[in-house]
Amino acid sequence: MLRARAPAARRRGSAVPGILPVVTTPPAPPPVATERATLQRHVVRSLVASQMLGGVGLSAGVAVGALLAEEVSGSAKYAGLGGTFQVLGAAVIAVPMARVMAARGRRPGLVLGYALAAVGAVGLVTAGIVGSFALLLVSSLLFGGATASNSQSRYAAADLALPNRRARDLSIVVWATTVGSVLGPNLVGPSAPVAETLGLPRLTGPFVFSLVGLLLAIGVIAVRLRPDPLAEARRLALDEGADPGEPTHGSVTRGLRVALPRPMARLGIITLALGHAVMVSVMVMTPLHMAHGHAELTVIGFVISIHILGMFAFSPLTGMAVDRFGGRAVALLGAGILAAATLLAAASPTGESGTLVAGLFLLGLGWSCTLVAGSTLLTAAVPAAERPGAQGAADLLMGLAAGGGGAVAGVIVDKVSFHALSLTSLAFALAIGVMALGTRGPAGPTDRADEKQPAAA
Repeated sequence: MLRARAPAARRRGSAVPGILPVVTTPPAPPPVATERATLQRHVVRSLVASQMLGGVGLSAGVAVGALLAEEVSGSAKYAGLGGTFQVLGAAVIAVPMARVMAARGRRPGLVLGYALAAVGAVGLVTAGIVGSFALLLVSSLLFGGATASNSQSRYAAADLALPNRRARDLSIVVWATTVGSVLGPNLVGPSAPVAETLGLPRLTGPFVFSLVGLLLAIGVIAVRLRPDPLAEARRLALDEGADPGEPTHGSVTRGLRVALPRPMARLGIITLALGHAVMVSVMVMTPLHMAHGHAELTVIGFVISIHILGMFAFSPLTGMAVDRFGGRAVALLGAGILAAATLLAAASPTGESGTLVAGLFLLGLGWSCTLVAGSTLLTAAVPAAERPGAQGAADLLMGLAAGGGGAVAGVIVDKVSFHALSLTSLAFALAIGVMALGTRGPAGPTDRADEKQPAAA
């Protein structure tokens, strides 16, 4: 019996003449890769659902934010402050979110942002009722938590993604915001009768829809985002024999110290910050620019929805481009699109116009390129254990840059014109292109910085 099996054994392995060969069975492939792919699909689906709902919650109020601020404050000069405080809120809230995520995972951090935004939505409705501009600013700050959670969701999509699919998975979650974000501004018109039925000021109606969307997003994250992608990424790294590093406390200061010495991470942060500043500065003042030309609220909502369509609808193509051509190339493309958008906005007349619609669409599309490219460059360039802090720092700087831009935008529009604001934003769009051309670092289709990078100081 043994001799009859010996030839088969020799075919499967080596044998020494005269000695019975050892039969070796190739080990079964480890289940880690399959498990990771299954978990990633579940994570992306869960994040897609929450982004759709969160997008409604966020964008329903964006279209009327400047108008509500002008009504409550009584001056167009302060109209941009509502949007500015919302952007600053997203920046500030990114700091505790980074700490929570580093310590406990993505799920509790995302819930925190949406919960603060829900409180802010209630506060904005109350501010409209009582006419308190101070309450409006504080509530706008809290409402920025929706932006923070929407933004951080893209990083959650990258936790379990393979390096050559990181930008694509990240961009799918960004794309999911399209549904809610396009629907939200178009609820401006239907919200008027809702506000009247509830006895609320007309411009607070959209924030009622915001509250509903945010509460539903919290439910999806709390129930569906299990297991937590960041915690699972750390566990699977150990199963694969990799060293994921010691989890940090998520300090954004430490995150900056880790990221800035790395050329690709530095380019990612600059691309994110300047691209967001250009988009927010022009976008938050567009409703006011149109309203001063006697455009109807429904038309304003439509233009903002076209802008948001540009922001999110084509992000999967952007992600594929980043995976194929590299983050630097797509950042450069985004800079060019943003430059074209600001020129079109500068040429648009007050009120409604086809030029403004085209400019706002391109403004969103250019932002999409800078967001996906910058996020991928940063995530790939930083060690896994340091990512929550570095990503939180990037979103903090995004918010500060955009918040400063939004604050200055209101002053420029009030003292000079919307056209001057658009031309000022053009300079920052061009700065992104200069940085992308001047950065030296690992090249290749993914600009993959999972490769060795210069150590942090």
